[in-house]
Amino acid sequence: MSTSLSNAGMDQLSPSGLKRTLGLRDLVAYGLAYIALITPLTTLGFVWDASGGLVALAYLLGALCMYLTAKSYAMMGEIVPQAGSVYGYARHSLGALPGFIAGWLILLDYLLIPALVFTLMSVSAQTLIPGIDRPTWLVILVGVSFVINWFGVTITTRVSLLSVIAQGFIVAGVLGLAVWALYHGKGTGGLTLAPIYSAAAFDPAKVFTATSICVLSFLGFDAISTLSEEVRSNDPKLIGRAIMRVLLISASIFFVTTWVLGNLLPGVEIHDPAAAIFELLAAQVGPWSAVALAWLLAIAVGFANALPMQVGVARVLFAMGRDRQLPAFFARLHPKHSTPHVAMVVSTALSLLVALALRDDIELLASFVNFGALSAFLLLHLSVLVRLGVRNPQRRIVPHVLVPLFGIVVVLAVFTGMHRTAVEVGLVWLLIGLAYGAWLRSRGRSKLDL
Repeated sequence: MSTSLSNAGMDQLSPSGLKRTLGLRDLVAYGLAYIALITPLTTLGFVWDASGGLVALAYLLGALCMYLTAKSYAMMGEIVPQAGSVYGYARHSLGALPGFIAGWLILLDYLLIPALVFTLMSVSAQTLIPGIDRPTWLVILVGVSFVINWFGVTITTRVSLLSVIAQGFIVAGVLGLAVWALYHGKGTGGLTLAPIYSAAAFDPAKVFTATSICVLSFLGFDAISTLSEEVRSNDPKLIGRAIMRVLLISASIFFVTTWVLGNLLPGVEIHDPAAAIFELLAAQVGPWSAVALAWLLAIAVGFANALPMQVGVARVLFAMGRDRQLPAFFARLHPKHSTPHVAMVVSTALSLLVALALRDDIELLASFVNFGALSAFLLLHLSVLVRLGVRNPQRRIVPHVLVPLFGIVVVLAVFTGMHRTAVEVGLVWLLIGLAYGAWLRSRGRSKLDL
């Protein structure tokens, strides 16, 4: 099977009208760009503070949580090859109303995570050019990414691949500078186990709080499932393979990155968690390295990181609009580019508004994103348990029963460390969804052909 990008003339359409142009390489590039290999650099200060210094341990636990979730996504992707991600999986396994609630919850993640990334990138941009304020940078970043996405997912995946390559070089460069500084007496003076485990620093409550932040860094492999109707191959395992490859690559890079930087952080006073990586490099390597990183993040990564995020949320809105769970105009496709352009416009506008409103409260915004994602993951694991572990006469105990059960336990454990305000706002969002879902049922719009 060829995994290269197809020519426009060979594009095929899915029954829903979406173009089938994507191969395995495209899906992996999309997932890695969505996750962003540089994410541990931008969230380093928050995880360091929350974990008490055990940043690498927090990322290990986050990877475990995401591995179980990724397995569930891969299994469901084989039997429900439709756009919509966990919304489609829960709808086909648990019923129309639980499916709607899953989609409603994942929207809280997909609508807000672009806002979070735009906000983090605006921090880098403002560091470079203080004369332009953060709101203006937000408008610029959002506008550029929207224009690129307007021309279709094939263009997006090409830009995503270039972004992933650029991010790989950036992370490698930062780690090289960090190792150089370590072996010149900075930080712990070498690569030790301090960021992974320390009896004096270990506090389960702090570690789970940090893990709930780390989970945010992995969000993106799940968005690959939103592209199920845009792959060229009829192989039902293609989406699952892409998901597992993205998780393996990102988890490895995230662990190594936080292990190295966790050894460099001791002795450095961080004033702004959102700018921790710049303060760390300035103190331990030199001011020039912080400036260079800020330029690279703004130019090479900035808007490119948000491209796949806008694609993902537009596909969820498209699927829910097509199924009459949201207004039908969300299911409209652009006549030339075959993209859900109405869904893209609405979701981009909402993400921009949220970014502007919470531009100075990044940690709280991250918690909102995590509530939506983790809640949807619970319904995902429940979907696997019911569809494959209960209703399936050919069930296998480990993948169909134990994996989703352990996934539920781990997700619930991570919930215990979540910001209280985020939980409260998330519960309000859930109640609104339940009320709207009940209205859909009363109008007969929850009875769908599954």
